[in-house]
Amino acid sequence: MNKTIMVKDLVEGSVCSADVYIDGENLFVPANVAIRGKDIKRLTSLGIDSVETKGSITLPAAETKKAESKPGAKAKSRAARTPPSAKKDPYSTYIELIEELAEFCIKIQSNVTVESDTINDIADKLIFYVHEQRNSFIGFILGGKVEGYTMAKSLINSAILSALIAIELKLQKKILSIVIGALLHDVGMLRMPREIVEKRGGLSAAELQRIQAHTLYTYKIVSQELGYQEDVGLIALQHHERWDGEGYPRRLAGKDIDIGARIVSVADAFEAMVSQKPYRNSMIGYQAMKNLLSDNLRSFDPDVIKAFIQTMGVYPIGSIILLNNGAMARVVDVQATAPLRPTIRILADKAGNVFKQGEGELIDLLADKRLFIARAVDPNIQAG
Repeated sequence: MNKTIMVKDLVEGSVCSADVYIDGENLFVPANVAIRGKDIKRLTSLGIDSVETKGSITLPAAETKKAESKPGAKAKSRAARTPPSAKKDPYSTYIELIEELAEFCIKIQSNVTVESDTINDIADKLIFYVHEQRNSFIGFILGGKVEGYTMAKSLINSAILSALIAIELKLQKKILSIVIGALLHDVGMLRMPREIVEKRGGLSAAELQRIQAHTLYTYKIVSQELGYQEDVGLIALQHHERWDGEGYPRRLAGKDIDIGARIVSVADAFEAMVSQKPYRNSMIGYQAMKNLLSDNLRSFDPDVIKAFIQTMGVYPIGSIILLNNGAMARVVDVQATAPLRPTIRILADKAGNVFKQGEGELIDLLADKRLFIARAVDPNIQAG
């Protein structure tokens, strides 16, 4: 029978006689492997308060002696775990995450040995900042100008969106696996021939089959090279499966598809639509949302789509919109209960006066019923 152990009672260096699990199914640490401080910190940052095991925990000798002589010592060490970068500029942090992942991607592409700790650290930081600076990180997906790092930026953006969906669906105990899966879900593409990946126009049947094999390449990288558990591997393998069973590689349908893969599928689709590619222009956030809403149970889990709309709004944060009075504004926050009436900041008023960043009037469209959004505007051609 499983025993429940509170995270607050875990101590770095402790060893358990049996595997330790999160939520009874996701492996936290194998039997007879010392628990690391960063592992405990990860659980704390995710809001997970307990783990389960059939074994017993053995404290390290030094900690046992310390606990006996100084009963308040453990509480003090747990209290000082706020990440040192919590007050950093959000955009600088966003760029740093992209750069760190880009270095990792270069190693994957070059078949250099990589360690999962790199991805674990990126995932930990990303989850922390999504909680602490949610609106800023959503805004960067539509408004962040990042030169180069195409793959890394796409993966970071997909991971941000996946984290938001997981939070909305109250999957806190799975969020780490989902974010890691999102960060890695397309790395198999790095080992595809560039002439196929970057080809403009249609692919031949053979080329399409080769591209679709990237899910298998990714699964191998995730499971064999990085040693992640199956919950992460399934995201890599299944993120191109479709709700109606017409996806690949195994034509799974509905809830036979892993929940993490269903979440990453939606995040990946939105990110792909709003990101500029060498062969096409990006789509504005509103149009991308319309495309997702019109899916009609073909590609995506409707519950995941609903959660995505509730967390992002129909006009996502960062969208440029035109009001019915002729003013132009940027969406800065969304209302889960009223996705068509976000909070906006005026960029240019109805008289044509243009405001600098952050200086325009802040308007809650849910409170001001006289105003409404007439249409979304392509930020690349906005006035001013």
